[in-house]
Amino acid sequence: MITDKSSAAYQRIAWKALKKSIHGYINKVNTSNIGIIARELLHDDIVRGRGLLCKSLIQAQAASPTFTNVYAALVAVINSKFPNIGELLLKRISGATFIAHLVNQRVAHEILALEILTLLVESPTDDSVEVAISFLKESGQKLTEVSSKGINAIFEMLRNILHEGKLEKRIQYMIEVMFQIRKDGFKDHAAIIEELDIVEEEDQFTHLITLDDVKATNSEDVLNVFKFDDKYEENEGKI
Repeated sequence: MITDKSSAAYQRIAWKALKKSIHGYINKVNTSNIGIIARELLHDDIVRGRGLLCKSLIQAQAASPTFTNVYAALVAVINSKFPNIGELLLKRISGATFIAHLVNQRVAHEILALEILTLLVESPTDDSVEVAISFLKESGQKLTEVSSKGINAIFEMLRNILHEGKLEKRIQYMIEVMFQIRKDGFKDHAAIIEELDIVEEEDQFTHLITLDDVKATNSEDVLNVFKFDDKYEENEGKI
């Protein structure tokens, strides 16, 4: 058994164990056990394994999009303790649904959501408007709460698209349905369900990240792979 923490062999074994542990917790998380899973993850060395954690979350969300709100709630808990992990995740994500739920959880600032929506509807195509409608269903309630002016501008653009009548009838119908959803106060599309409203407002850490920041920043993929640390025990003590 290798016990010398300063050796590459020990650190490689510890890294593999950390990877397996993080992956296991992410695959198990659901609305009923999220509190337990969050505590277990916080006991792991997720600062060292932050690249692994972000990669695991992104893969899990892509494989199980119906659990996006659960993954976003878990990120909100971790982000309240380690904001650098929340920031790294935001810089790596490409999926609109995940971003929408991270805005709902106040991990990402609403400006990112409004920029994405503007990008999708300012030069409308059938595909871009369909994505925008899906994004609005997920984040519309929260955006109405935090930026009524911003969401009014998006709906005004959608109204203009409808009047122009250039898109497929199916997409035009989706826009009409979206206006009705808004009129009903997004009652069937709650920003956060009660079981996932975990992080107290004063503990939230919201990242003011824009689309330009996401494009310009390094996603730090190097954090996904094992790297020898000659100050392993010292750094472990800090964590």
